[in-house]
Amino acid sequence: MTKFTVITITYNAGEVLQRTLDSVLCQTYEGVEHLIIDGASADNTLALANEYKAVNDADANGHSHKIIIHSEPDEGIYDAMNKGLTQASGDYVVFMNAGDFFPAADTLEQIAHRCHLNELPSAELPAVLYGNTDIVDSCGRYLHPRRLQPPERLTWRSFRHGMLVCHQAFYARTDIAKNTQYDTRYRYSADVDWCIRVMREADRQCLPLCNAAMTVACYTEEGTTTRHHRASLRERYRIMARHYGHITTFLMHCWFVVRPK
Repeated sequence: MTKFTVITITYNAGEVLQRTLDSVLCQTYEGVEHLIIDGASADNTLALANEYKAVNDADANGHSHKIIIHSEPDEGIYDAMNKGLTQASGDYVVFMNAGDFFPAADTLEQIAHRCHLNELPSAELPAVLYGNTDIVDSCGRYLHPRRLQPPERLTWRSFRHGMLVCHQAFYARTDIAKNTQYDTRYRYSADVDWCIRVMREADRQCLPLCNAAMTVACYTEEGTTTRHHRASLRERYRIMARHYGHITTFLMHCWFVVRPK
């Protein structure tokens, strides 16, 4: 069975973490590993995580997941994400951070079915699985679909038009992800750079990217990138110029300014 590693990065996330934990706990798919990488929280984050693990481990129906909790100081969110990648043992890794959640109990089961994961040998598994994202408010209530929608056929060049697939909706094959760690020189947009580099490696290996054609994540749009919007945009411009060239990046940003909203 193809296995998923869900990585949740936390730091003093007690107010929003429970809905994330609940959404992983109720996944009907059996091959789930959940890594909670905590930055030495001082609130009730670890208490919630440990209670969640206890409930999962006590599941009398045999549908429990593998849960690992690791807490220590880190050097920022992307350093924590790299720690998660190092520990991941599933076939695919997805980052579902505190406050974000799966839209349904059978989300992972549906992704595996739609991308035919359990019908393929491991060497032929798609490099990336991806889908749509819904935006929720700080209480987890649905607001609207994400404005940028994934294309039917995704390639590494697709991100010239912006980050068309949300980080939480981007499932990378773990063997590729482990060799493509986050560049911690970036403070706000290392996830954009990481997704592009994963897809470039997929292209180099001639591996497909699979569109699950469904909503695979509910995303709270109030993270670090939102709070530092201008600095994030500048950093994202540098990342795009690095991958797509300065002329293409400049012309695409001119289009971003004038395109219909």
